[in-house]
Amino acid sequence: MSDMREIVLLRHGQTDWSAAGRHTSFTDLGLTAEGERQSAHLGDVLASRAFAAVLSSPLRRAQQTAVLAGLTVTATDDDLLEWNYGAYEGRTTAEIRKERPGWSVWTDDSPGGESAAQVGIRADRVLDRVRAMLPSGDVALVGHAHQLRVLTARWLGLAPSAGALFRLETATLSVLGYERENAVLLRWNG
Repeated sequence: MSDMREIVLLRHGQTDWSAAGRHTSFTDLGLTAEGERQSAHLGDVLASRAFAAVLSSPLRRAQQTAVLAGLTVTATDDDLLEWNYGAYEGRTTAEIRKERPGWSVWTDDSPGGESAAQVGIRADRVLDRVRAMLPSGDVALVGHAHQLRVLTARWLGLAPSAGALFRLETATLSVLGYERENAVLLRWNG
């Protein structure tokens, strides 16, 4: 599979809520000035790369990151939306744990939101589409921390909850690919 290409994952730049550790799924926030700076820096890193496709979450923070990084989004994909946190939208883990000690998005429910398994189903759909694109060239995915972590776990053949093992900072670049026939993690949180 040496002719197989890479999947470049880009987490959106900083928002007010990501800086504060607040769970942000469907709230459509823009980037902070720092998030804009971070995203523009990604453009410097990506300047020498060409992509067969660039798929992005439809949310503003992902779209802004793509533009500032110099990417042309070829399609938005609702399956790249962030994990739906339901009633925990806008709250920090510390706040939630005051009511539910030991709560984790990876193992516990979010009232009115998605489970890890449901996010995994969306990630699998993205990966099915991307695998079909890879023979034409590298593919970039611009999205959100938890969703990209689940997507990485699924790429590696792990359960969606294994995304807990992959901390992902704002405005970072990660790369999925192959070593021979094995799906592997080539770069993380760069």
